[in-house]
Amino acid sequence: MKIKVKYLSDISPLKCITGGDWIDLRTAEEVNMAKGEFKIIRLGVAIQLPEGYEAIVVPRSSTFKKYGIILTNSLGVIDESYCGDNDEWRFPAYSLNGTYIPKDTRIAQFRIIKHQPEFEFETVDALDNPDRGGIGSTGTR
Repeated sequence: MKIKVKYLSDISPLKCITGGDWIDLRTAEEVNMAKGEFKIIRLGVAIQLPEGYEAIVVPRSSTFKKYGIILTNSLGVIDESYCGDNDEWRFPAYSLNGTYIPKDTRIAQFRIIKHQPEFEFETVDALDNPDRGGIGSTGTR
C-alpha cells in the first residue's frame, strides 16, 4: 500500500518502520514557548490516508521530558477526509516550563489503523464476568 505525503516544510522525510513501530513526526518550524503558553505546532506534512483508515497521533515518550510540553487533547485522531493540500498535521501544545524546540525535531508519532467496525450496543442486566477490582487495582492482589 502506498500513502501520499505532501511536505509543507523542508523537514526530514517520514520513514516507514516495519514491525509495528509508530512513525515519527517532526516540527516544521522553530518553536519558542513561554511557561503556560499554548501553541499549535506545525508538523510539516499533509497526508492522504487510504479509504477506511485513520491516524492516531500522540507525543513521543521523550517529548515532555525534553521540552516540557504536552499535547492538549491527549491524542489526535486524523480521519481520511483530512487530506487536502493544505490540511497540515499539527500538534496543539501547552508548555509547562517554557521551552525552545529546533525545527525538524521529533516530537510526535503516529500509527495508521482501520476504522472501528460497525456494531450495536445491547443493554443487559449483568455482564457475567468476574470483577477486576476497579481502576488502579492491577498488581494489588
